[in-house]
Amino acid sequence: MCNLYASQEPETYAHETRAIRLNGHCTSVRLEVAFWDILEEIAAAEGSTVARFASTLHGEVVERRGEVGNFASLLRVACTVWLRREHARRREAAIA
Repeated sequence: MCNLYASQEPETYAHETRAIRLNGHCTSVRLEVAFWDILEEIAAAEGSTVARFASTLHGEVVERRGEVGNFASLLRVACTVWLRREHARRREAAIA
């Protein structure tokens, strides 16, 4: 069962740090390469860049909650939410 997951290329779970400007401040975010790839897909679907998407997401969370506790975790969960919605959308399209 775990062979599918265990056979991943190490490059997919290697960390990559990128600089992003959030609310006018430059910061760095460290995520696994697989998450950066998903963020690229999300940004493309939104007609945006990863940096612009991340900045917009950060700003919207600050507006709603007042702060972002762990931005890297927020980005990972955003990727998961997007993948789940994409999966559901494709499943519904296949049924229709």
